Amino acid sequence: NQGSAISADIITATRGSKMATAMDWLSWSLLLLSLICETRAFYVPGVAPINFHQNDPVEIKAVKLTSSRTQLPYEYYSLPFCQPRKITYKAENLGEVLRGDRIVNTPFQVLMNSEKKCEVLCGQSNKPMTLTVEQSRLVAERITEDYYVHLIADNLPVATRLELYANRDSDDKKKEKDVQFEHGYRLGFTDVNKIYLHNHLSFILYYHREDVEEDQEHTYRVVRFEVIPQSIRLEDLKTDEKSSCTLPEGTNSSPQEIDPTKENQLFFTYSVHWEESDIKWASRWDTYLTMSDVQIHWFSIINSVVVVFFLSGILSMIIIRTLRKDIANYNKEDDIEDTMEESGWKLVHGDVFRPPQYPMILSSLLGSGIQLFCMILIVIFVAMLGMLSPSSRGALMTTACFLFMFMGVFGGFSAGRLYRTLKGHRWKKGAFCTATLYPGVVFGICFVLNCFIWGKHSSGAVPFPTMVALLCMWFGISLPLVYLGYYFGFRKQPYDNPVRTNQIPRQIPEQRWYMNRFVGILMAGILPFGAMFIELFFIFSAIWENQFYYLFGFLFLVFIILVVSCSQISIVMVYFQLCAEDYRWWWRNFLVSGGSAFYVLVYAIFYFVNKLDIVEFIPSLLYFGYTALMVLSFWLLTGTIGFYAAYMFVRKIYAAVKID
Repeated sequence: NQGSAISADIITATRGSKMATAMDWLSWSLLLLSLICETRAFYVPGVAPINFHQNDPVEIKAVKLTSSRTQLPYEYYSLPFCQPRKITYKAENLGEVLRGDRIVNTPFQVLMNSEKKCEVLCGQSNKPMTLTVEQSRLVAERITEDYYVHLIADNLPVATRLELYANRDSDDKKKEKDVQFEHGYRLGFTDVNKIYLHNHLSFILYYHREDVEEDQEHTYRVVRFEVIPQSIRLEDLKTDEKSSCTLPEGTNSSPQEIDPTKENQLFFTYSVHWEESDIKWASRWDTYLTMSDVQIHWFSIINSVVVVFFLSGILSMIIIRTLRKDIANYNKEDDIEDTMEESGWKLVHGDVFRPPQYPMILSSLLGSGIQLFCMILIVIFVAMLGMLSPSSRGALMTTACFLFMFMGVFGGFSAGRLYRTLKGHRWKKGAFCTATLYPGVVFGICFVLNCFIWGKHSSGAVPFPTMVALLCMWFGISLPLVYLGYYFGFRKQPYDNPVRTNQIPRQIPEQRWYMNRFVGILMAGILPFGAMFIELFFIFSAIWENQFYYLFGFLFLVFIILVVSCSQISIVMVYFQLCAEDYRWWWRNFLVSGGSAFYVLVYAIFYFVNKLDIVEFIPSLLYFGYTALMVLSFWLLTGTIGFYAAYMFVRKIYAAVKID
């Protein structure tokens, strides 16, 4: 299996990145990057292809209607499309429900390798379909909001082919054609304040002929699903008694206008064309996953590697050399007073491990951060191996939800042990706080946003039974696991601090302006954010513009770089703080280490203003509501990474000096 081999090489290359010298580390990183760039979509064992024989029915299903302008998905039959005799909805997993997918059957009759010139979809050939004034107004509203229709055939999403020409000014023969694909097809278009509906769909399906023995019937597999939407006026369509139709030739036809102020008559028609393709079934998703320029990810990774080397240089030159000098001077028995006047981090040895304010809340937030870290690490790694490809609809979100629930045992364990280290005693209350603080905020914001989505009758609204199921998972799985982990973490020996804490707190000298918390957040957040902001653009495009995100190999590398850069910058910041004789580092380091979340918020605002065309209140509320959740989660994640790196660093340096 090509994918398994590549995954093995990726793991090998990642291990190779631990080599001693910086040049070797860089070469292994570039090798790993080249392997990831060559990765193709593949299917995990157990996902079997569907074989079709000649004239076997190929079912066309509808998924939803989406728009990047409103961010509100709607189910297919929310508009007056032609309906089959019996509407059947597919049983969906948790991820599909949360995404707003409502997969349903359609009346399109498509047979394997069987052409259809033109056929009326519903209604009699001499009696066109009539849209009422209310239906016409709704269709016109959806068209002006730039809605796309998403269909699937054999689990392949429909795509619209776009042919772009790079050199427009040159002769036609020399023009270079760049073919791209757009997910779904446009519901309609507007021109000179008139609204037109795409009422004819030309389906182009590609099949791969499988090799069989001579005496067996040929089998086919669907490998691509394209559509060319057209708008054809009722008067230009010629129909007969057999529901067949004849399309107008050339450009003689006019588009089908939808007047929202009156009833409109029209035909919904479609045609089917089959073409043989050399694309194999295992590679059929490549068309959909090569819609964006992959080369930009090279620059992203190289940029991130440069940032990490820059941070490593700061850490090794400033911190390690200074520390060695400090520790050597501190451990000298003579001239101690002069040394202590030069440098100040040893002066706070009696207060550096003094428990902070609100230790329960701090340990609870850090426990949720550990829970997030484990969940994200496992999800990205499994997705990198190809097991959460876009062909498995909703699998990524379903896996993330369940993993977050089950990772509660690790979050509870780390929170319980830290809470005991901070001299906490009410472990039951601490466990409850860990299990409910962050998930409660997330659930509360999502519930409020869901009420607004309900008011719009969107399929993106989480149904009440699903919400009850999520609450049952929270209180039935996550809460007991957090309590279990917290119990064992609280019973375990607390972290061994190398120095004792004085009974009387030391007075903190007046701090310079650059030691302000907000200045620290700005300084600490810029480098980790710079290491991952290019990848952030693709993630935002996947979330808000209905694109596929599939480069999990790149994302795994970026995540590792983010962990390293957050750890390094956190160590630098806590060292400067202790040198300024400020021992209140617990909360400050947690806040400052998550400083890149502030830049994510700024970038989200920039993306909203420059990339999205959202003008209404509820879509804007949804965008900033979900962005707030993303920023909060990212702050917890990076703050936790930085906190534990700084805690290990502080314990190491104070264990290395002799304390009288």
